[in-house]
Amino acid sequence: MPVPASPPPDCPLCPRLHAFRHANRAKYPDWFNDPVPSFGPLTARIVIAGLAPGLQGANRTGRPFTGDWAGDLLYATLLKFGLAKGEYDERIDDTLELVNCRIANSVRCVPPQNKPEPSEVKTCRQFLISELETLPNVKVILALGKIAHDSVLTTLGAKISAHPFKHGVAYDVGKFKLISSYHCSRYNTNTGRLTTPMFEDVVGKAKALAFKA
Repeated sequence: MPVPASPPPDCPLCPRLHAFRHANRAKYPDWFNDPVPSFGPLTARIVIAGLAPGLQGANRTGRPFTGDWAGDLLYATLLKFGLAKGEYDERIDDTLELVNCRIANSVRCVPPQNKPEPSEVKTCRQFLISELETLPNVKVILALGKIAHDSVLTTLGAKISAHPFKHGVAYDVGKFKLISSYHCSRYNTNTGRLTTPMFEDVVGKAKALAFKA
């Protein structure tokens, strides 16, 4: 089975992100500090499109959403809906495995203040394109946050204005169903913008769409 393209180790494509990674490598030499690869089987029916690695999460551990609050909510929900198995223990060598879903961030390298610039989203989009072109069974894309939502639409050549970001709303975009959620960040959950039931509802809808006959 073909494997989607990934950034090279110590990817130089985005100078600001490259410099930030090197600064973190000097400061935290035991951390991953590299472009974070996608996680999950190539046979997945659902692609979860995230934003970018968190500094103390995926940038530290080397696996998307692993080691921060967003991962606590995401993986607990995936386990509840049978889209993961094993045990999530906030480290890359736990027993967690994804089932019928795969996580692919819109930007593969950690950005300062967790905010990638539009040019960095654009530069890294080639790898999201490769994911969606290569994975044979994907039916549903679950985008976490507006930046990921908009990046997926651009990746698929669809108009953002015709598919505005709305929590829990599903769109037909080419051969895919795109459903989006507020990002499962600590900020969104602490402010009440996103509750656990709200997030579980969206993940449940994504699974139902992925397995709809």
